[in-house]
Amino acid sequence: MRTADVADILKGRRKVILVHGNADMDALGSAYALSRAFPPADIYAPAGIDRVAKMVAEKIGMHILEDCDLSGYETVVVVDTSSPDQLQKPGLELPSDCVVIDHHAPTGKWEGMHFCCDETRVACCEIVKDIIEEAGIAMDRETGLALAGGMLTDSGHFQFADYRLLREFADVLEKCQIPMDEALQLTRAPVSMSERMAAMKAVGRSKFDRVGDMIVAVSFGSSFEAASCRALMASGADVVFVGSQREKEFRVSGRASQEMVRRGIKLDAILGDLSHETYTDGGGHGGAAGMTGVGDAEAMLHMCMMKTMDEFRKIKSQMDASDRSGETPEEDGE
Repeated sequence: MRTADVADILKGRRKVILVHGNADMDALGSAYALSRAFPPADIYAPAGIDRVAKMVAEKIGMHILEDCDLSGYETVVVVDTSSPDQLQKPGLELPSDCVVIDHHAPTGKWEGMHFCCDETRVACCEIVKDIIEEAGIAMDRETGLALAGGMLTDSGHFQFADYRLLREFADVLEKCQIPMDEALQLTRAPVSMSERMAAMKAVGRSKFDRVGDMIVAVSFGSSFEAASCRALMASGADVVFVGSQREKEFRVSGRASQEMVRRGIKLDAILGDLSHETYTDGGGHGGAAGMTGVGDAEAMLHMCMMKTMDEFRKIKSQMDASDRSGETPEEDGE
């Protein structure tokens, strides 16, 4: 579905915009920007928002519903969510004509909906910016801050940005007259003692294996999976998975270095394949993905490691074959 078509649907209708469970700044920034550009609109977080998103919401003054009757709206919009399962709200019934705006690899679970997806975009906020501009709507300062915050966080503060995101980010700052230091400060929060301790425990509990110069590590924790992933990456791993268990349900977060993504690692495919095998929900991007569902977190982590090791072996085999094909006759004889 084209961004122009999405803009036409959103104009004038009373709508509610949903975000995935433990919603990050890209999800909240996308929802808030749409609510500002296409009123009247409410934002509904069925399973809450994360710490950074909550901090930004307080700074900008965003109002987020914790409960909502979807039947009271003309249009239901879902942003930055690769499947209905990621809304993490059992019994939530979505209308068949939902508008879905996303940038993850399609899972096929939004079939039949008004689906607007561009998986080549680093942040969902980029797509939302396109929709707003297609409608000819000028962005106000609060909208610009929300979009900039989403682009910042989903690109790892530009570590995983491409040239398009950098251009879109600069365009937002220019049009909304936002200084760079203000944009950076928006999403910066002091690291709590709990987060620091969770990351250190994750390193201590980690298991790892390698193929050639590629290392995959897994760890089990109770919270702060993203921080634990960063700690394992900083300790030397190329691909990491951190899992947590909450009664019968598990959650796994995965991260890969950009070098591994360039070599061919695709976490969205690894976790997507596992989710099909285990009847759970998984997806994301090449360098960052997640999986949730009913099951044993430690068993899922083991499967993640085995799948990644298989991918490492394929990559090493291709690299070895490439090295052999580049040998000269003299080298073959040595």
